[in-house]
Amino acid sequence: MTLVIVISNILVSMPINDWLTWWAFSFPLVYLVIDLSNRSLGPTRARKVAWISLPIAVLASWYFADWRIACASGIAFIAGQMLDITFFNFLRKQSWWKAPWVGSIIGSIVDTILFFSIAFAGTDLNWMQLAIWDISIKWLMASILLVPYRMIIPMIGNWKK
Repeated sequence: MTLVIVISNILVSMPINDWLTWWAFSFPLVYLVIDLSNRSLGPTRARKVAWISLPIAVLASWYFADWRIACASGIAFIAGQMLDITFFNFLRKQSWWKAPWVGSIIGSIVDTILFFSIAFAGTDLNWMQLAIWDISIKWLMASILLVPYRMIIPMIGNWKK
């Protein structure tokens, strides 16, 4: 998870065009990791995974990316992940896809708003336009990542045992 965060924090500075960066495609992988952790280990351990990843990712991002991006990423990441874990756990007994999809959607809304407003507010960058397109891609990725989620769950079994 830490590696995905650091790579994403580097990719946010690499635009695809005027309204989208590569970050939108890489960052949703953290939701896949936390959802697999939540399904297999439960919400308490999934929270530990997020909290353990946080300082390492922020420090590494501080080194490889701008300090504002590192700080914004840390705040946005933990808020988004805690929401994802909460909603996932609430929906975990429903259809297999609802918990990871709804958790990722809600977590990514908060993550995107926090990240872009903290990292780029006060700059001349049109961060609201980037945030709108970013969230659109994250929602698309949340849907696409249901495929590997569904394929991986039977292979990992229940790690709590």
